[in-house]
Amino acid sequence: MTSPSGDAFGMRTREMGMSCRNCGTVDGDRPEMTVQKKYPFLRGRTGGLRRRADKTMLTGSVAFRDRVIGADAASGIAKRGFLRLSRWWLHGTTVLAGGFACQAALAQTLTQTIAEPQLNAGGIGTFSSTEMIGLSLVIGAISATLLSTLWLVRQRNSIEADSREIRSALSDANQRISRYQALIADKNRRIVIWDGGETKPEQLGQLPVETGAPQTEGDFLAFGRWMKPGSAADLDNAIEKLRFNAQSFDLIVETYRDEVLEVQGRVSGGRAFARFVALNNLRAELAELKIEKTRLSTAIETFESLLESVEQPVWQRDSEGRLVWVNQAYSDAVEALTPDQAVQESREILNTITREKIRATLTPVSPYHDTVSTVVHGNRTFFSVVDTKTPKGSCGMAIDVSREEALREELSRTLKSHAETLDHLATPVAIFDGERRLQFYNQAFQQLWDLDLAFLESRPDHAELLDRLRSAGKLPEQLSWKAWKENTLSVYRSIDTQTVLWHLPNGQTLRVIASAHPQGGATWVFENLTEQVDLETRYNTLVRVQGETIDHLSEGVAVFGPDGRIRLSNPAFRALWGITETQAAPGTHIRAIEEACALSYEKSDGWRAFGKMITSFEDERPSSQGTIELMSGLVLDYAVIPLPNAQTMLTFVNITDSVRAERALLEKNEALRKADELKNDFVQHISYELRSPLTNIIGFTDLLKSSAIGPLNERQGEYVDHISTSSAVLLTIVNDILDLATVDAGIMRLTYSDIDLTDLLDDVSMQMTDRLQEGGVTLEILAPSHLGDIVADQQRLKQILIKIITNAVNFSPEGAKVVLKCWREDADFVFSVSDTGCGIPEDMLPSVFKRFSSNAKGGKRTGAGLGLSIVESFVHLHNGTVSINSVPNQGTTVLCRIPSGVLVHSVAAE
Repeated sequence: MTSPSGDAFGMRTREMGMSCRNCGTVDGDRPEMTVQKKYPFLRGRTGGLRRRADKTMLTGSVAFRDRVIGADAASGIAKRGFLRLSRWWLHGTTVLAGGFACQAALAQTLTQTIAEPQLNAGGIGTFSSTEMIGLSLVIGAISATLLSTLWLVRQRNSIEADSREIRSALSDANQRISRYQALIADKNRRIVIWDGGETKPEQLGQLPVETGAPQTEGDFLAFGRWMKPGSAADLDNAIEKLRFNAQSFDLIVETYRDEVLEVQGRVSGGRAFARFVALNNLRAELAELKIEKTRLSTAIETFESLLESVEQPVWQRDSEGRLVWVNQAYSDAVEALTPDQAVQESREILNTITREKIRATLTPVSPYHDTVSTVVHGNRTFFSVVDTKTPKGSCGMAIDVSREEALREELSRTLKSHAETLDHLATPVAIFDGERRLQFYNQAFQQLWDLDLAFLESRPDHAELLDRLRSAGKLPEQLSWKAWKENTLSVYRSIDTQTVLWHLPNGQTLRVIASAHPQGGATWVFENLTEQVDLETRYNTLVRVQGETIDHLSEGVAVFGPDGRIRLSNPAFRALWGITETQAAPGTHIRAIEEACALSYEKSDGWRAFGKMITSFEDERPSSQGTIELMSGLVLDYAVIPLPNAQTMLTFVNITDSVRAERALLEKNEALRKADELKNDFVQHISYELRSPLTNIIGFTDLLKSSAIGPLNERQGEYVDHISTSSAVLLTIVNDILDLATVDAGIMRLTYSDIDLTDLLDDVSMQMTDRLQEGGVTLEILAPSHLGDIVADQQRLKQILIKIITNAVNFSPEGAKVVLKCWREDADFVFSVSDTGCGIPEDMLPSVFKRFSSNAKGGKRTGAGLGLSIVESFVHLHNGTVSINSVPNQGTTVLCRIPSGVLVHSVAAE
């Protein structure tokens, strides 16, 4: 009988058989694979075992040995698997029994349905459905039991085989772990493992003691304590990236003992680990070379960064002298945009001569060092150039020392100026250096001691110089020369300035000032006090002499201090004011003096005014003078004179006799003045009175000369001529007197106009023709052809010329020549009249311009002495000047200067 359940059962049996056949496959390399195929519920654990074993092999870490499932753990897993299989078997048996029962019931139903008609027809008996179900259940249960038993037996055998395989695989894994542990236990490496989070890392292995690495776990992780700072910082940074960013690394680090370690950082299975390996032999040397290379590269980069930031140009050249690298300062100096541009275009900061000089003198043991000048940005710049030779070329630096050079030149000029200044000083100066040798001396020093220049130029020692001066007898004698010299030279060991007096044998007194220098040496100044001492002596003598002189003066003298107290007074002062020596004792206040002198003079312009001037706080204290008359009849001329140090001196002079004589003279002078006024009034009055009769006389004389009244005989003609001439002379005198009277009265006014000087000279020459013929004298006029014009009073200017020429003709001998010389000086008209007459005596020159003053000797005519007075008055009215130069028996020259351009009327001088 065939049924679906039977087919299903057969299929299940084939699947189980296939499974049993698969249990026989073994993976030699991966024993856990069999367990995973046969027992899927063990896949997770066996997979973990494989991963742990793989990690152990990758890292060599023995730390995973306690995480791998051991043999006992495998047995427990097998037992738990068997129990699980038993439960599954019971469930499966029940299901199978139920299935069989259902199949039997279904089969019974179908059988009854089909066979029932047949049975009824054939009369054959049948089983009931209940019986059929029970029979099916029994048969199904028996079949399920048999099948389950067979399957369980087969499964048990398979599990035992798997267990044996697992134990074998675990044994192999343990052996591998042991081998890895043996490898890890090497003293040359240490492994640190981080599981993640803040858990304490696990450490395996040790490092050699000579590396300086701590053996304890806590101290080992403090890398900064046993590694160099740079290595520790790099390692900490790398570990942080390893743990949090899963970034692997390979580092070479150095310990404080100069040992080299290799550190590898990796991430595996969600864990981070770092392996520290102590390197030996070639690897250690290679690592050290790498570290040295890194250090040198860092140093080079550091120095390049430093050189890029400095302000001094720096360059590097190859063996051919070509630029290979420059810094930013160099490119700025050669006006390049970038250092690369300066290198590519070979822009040189030094000139060709300097570069050739550097190339010629540069050696590996002797760098080039010199100060050169070049042009940077159009300005002359001084550089202190240092260039040194390298194996592959040279490198150099230029330091801008323009300011230093300027300061050096200024310092040199200053020192030279100071030396010249000191050399021109009258005070002897000597400077000694730190070795006490003469470094500088001025001319006054050489003249003071009269030393040979050769000796001074040999830079003698100070002690040697003192010994030489002593041997020459130029130093003061001392009781102990050695002690004195030691004391003198002690200034070199002192920080204070020493000042002593030397009294030389030649009578000179020197004040010696010795000042030590902070850098060593000392400056000696020899100030000659001989004149000062002499002046002080003479001053003291003079003070005593002045005191005696003041005491014996006839003038009263009193000196007061700024506090108003008297400092000194002489007997004449006390006698004039009638006070005693006690009342005028030094220290007495001026108020007490005022009270004592009030009996002689009590007006406000006396001692009250003196007190205000003496005690005044004003910065400027003007002197004051005056005259007072005492009640006793004495007349005193006083003077208040400010003295230095805010002192004041009062002087009183008894001028009683002088005042009396002055009063008498004033009275006499007043009488003379009145008499002179009477004389002038009389002369003016007489002049006016004489002018009218003279005019009549001249008029009638002219009438007599005319033919209107008939001819005159020869004698009558002579009489008329004499009358006419005398009348003209008298009229001239009267006119002169009137002109002078007008000038004295201040009422004369000049009439200014433009005058052609050439025409003026012609007019004067024409008017002087008769007078020249009468005197037998010729007039020579020396003047340029174009004298030009002048603004002046034509009548008065002509009068000036005629008066001077007439005076010259009067004192010139017959046949002589009078010279009129004219010229212009700017706008002024200047002329001189010279004669060769008898001249004017020297004692009369001061009075030639006075009125009624004339030289009666040598003149053809005796005048009234008014001509030169009128000349002087008219010249002064023109704001001009007149002067006379005369040499007896040789002649006289009158020089006049008339300014031009005076457009206002001049008021007559009184």
